[in-house]
Amino acid sequence: MKIGIVSPYAYPRPGGANSYIRESYEELRRLGHSVRIITAPWGDDPPAQDVIQIGQAIAVPYNGAIGRVTLSLRLEWLVSHMLERERFDIIHHHEPLVPFLSMQILDSARCPNVATFHAFGGFSFSYWAGRVIGNRYLNKLDARIAVSSAARHFISSYFPGDYRIIPNGVDVHFYASAKPFPEYHDGKINILFVGRLEPRKGAMYLMEAYAKLKLKHPELRLILCSVGPLLGRLRRFVRSNRLDDVLFAGRVSDADKARFYKTAHIFCAPSTGQESFGIVLLEAMAAGLPVVASDIHGYKRVVQRNVSGLLVEPRDSDAIADALERLACDPALRERLGQAGARRAPEFDWSHVTEQLVELYEEVIRKRGVR
Repeated sequence: MKIGIVSPYAYPRPGGANSYIRESYEELRRLGHSVRIITAPWGDDPPAQDVIQIGQAIAVPYNGAIGRVTLSLRLEWLVSHMLERERFDIIHHHEPLVPFLSMQILDSARCPNVATFHAFGGFSFSYWAGRVIGNRYLNKLDARIAVSSAARHFISSYFPGDYRIIPNGVDVHFYASAKPFPEYHDGKINILFVGRLEPRKGAMYLMEAYAKLKLKHPELRLILCSVGPLLGRLRRFVRSNRLDDVLFAGRVSDADKARFYKTAHIFCAPSTGQESFGIVLLEAMAAGLPVVASDIHGYKRVVQRNVSGLLVEPRDSDAIADALERLACDPALRERLGQAGARRAPEFDWSHVTEQLVELYEEVIRKRGVR
């Protein structure tokens, strides 16, 4: 098949949806399909391989993070010209209601269209106010996908319909076979955080928990593979509390991220909510790490309570500290939870996830009879 994948998030910029797009692109290519990624550039980003850039991405606050909308005075012409040139068999949109790229493609495309919905959160005024317009575009889809039951519940509360669950995936071998950084295997217990430093990811609660534990357990080290608007605040907290052994690794490559997972002894995901799935949880499990995670809808479908990790109340630094201390003091528990996560992770390997996507693509194309 020739497959178009639409990203409204300025691919290849870091992010959960773009990670999904990158991994599914690689697996689809490995299976012999022709794939193009359609997106809007952010700033002066150069195009990546097989990327078609249209319009310009503009940053806007959305769902506790930074979203992007696609703008161009020639958007209709650019999209029509691209579709005529590429002649896709099917187009796969991600979050198709993010203005305006997917909307224009849905208006212009004659091939089948499917869409994946990633988001989960509380009340969405934009979805509530835009139900009439949103339904106009979603009714053009041949199939709807949600990455989790939480994401399905969120989107279907505004736009009822049939949503098939196809989860996020992980390259299990990539994380399981990574080599640790030897300089951090020095007798300390490494706690790892991976994620953007924004309020909903909860890094501040983890830092407060670490501060409570460090005096009692000087053998602890905190590693943050992260950038974001809270970086300055976290650095100031470290200085004012004179905390030792805090490593701000910044934005790291995928290879180094995998190595940090293998370097760590405990992974912590203290998000406050609005998470539909949690790719970082899968990455940690694939690396064999025990997990401390917030007890939120998107996470507890991935981490099995007291089997592959410990779930704690969100926004509760004391609960995070208690869970981290429990794992830090019990190597056997760390080993048991880590092994359980490693056994579960292959269920989400990209080979299985992409297989489900291809089956859906072929089903949709057969129904439309357009091949």
